[in-house]
Amino acid sequence: MALSKLSTRLESGALRLIDTDSEIQLVTAPDMAPFIDEMQKADIKNDIGKAGAETLAIILYQKSITRAEIDRIRGVNSSFILRNLMIRGLVERTPTKTGHGFAFSITPALLSQLGITNAQNLTDFSRITDALETFVHDSEIANEANL
Repeated sequence: MALSKLSTRLESGALRLIDTDSEIQLVTAPDMAPFIDEMQKADIKNDIGKAGAETLAIILYQKSITRAEIDRIRGVNSSFILRNLMIRGLVERTPTKTGHGFAFSITPALLSQLGITNAQNLTDFSRITDALETFVHDSEIANEANL
C-alpha cells in the first residue's frame, strides 16, 4: 500500500520505483536519460586530476583494493574519485575475496590506454608494490598502537 502510494507520487518527478518480487529499487525516470548523459559527459571531459591519478596508481599497484583501504592510504574519502574513474571505464567494482562488499580493480581499457598488457609491466612495479605494502602494514601498526 505504502509503496503503491510512493510510486504514484514519484511518477510526476525524476524518480521511479522498480518493484521486483524480491527488492525495491529507486531509479531515475527514463525521460531523465539525456540530462544524466550530459552530466556524465561533463565529468569525462575534464582530466582525472591529481587525486584521480593518485587513486588510479594505488589501484594499479594493488590489483584489487577496497574503498576503505584506498581511503586509508590516501587519508581522505575517495568515493567521488572512484565514481569518476568508473564512469571513464578505467576501474571497475568486483566482489571482494570474502564475498562481502566490493573491491576496485583496473580494466583492460586502462591497460590499453597506458599501452601495456599487464600491470606488472609498469615501471618499478615490484618496488612500488612492496613500498605500498610496507606503508599499509606500518599504518595498521600505528593505528593499533593509538587504540
